[in-house]
Amino acid sequence: MPIFEFECPNCHSAFDELVRNAEAVKDVTCPSCGSRKVKKKLSTFASKISGGGAASSASAAACAPGGT
Repeated sequence: MPIFEFECPNCHSAFDELVRNAEAVKDVTCPSCGSRKVKKKLSTFASKISGGGAASSASAAACAPGGT
């Protein structure tokens, strides 16, 4: 279940919401004013690759044409 960032154009509040599926996005309400006219914000995410960068680079090179 992803966490989305929303902004309320009514009261300009920004908040995060855990959304079970795409259909549930339409049911999100602003926690500050109760408005249902919230906008989903474009947000960034971070990821971590375990094992370090050297191992990841080596395995990616093996997948490339002519790789070892």
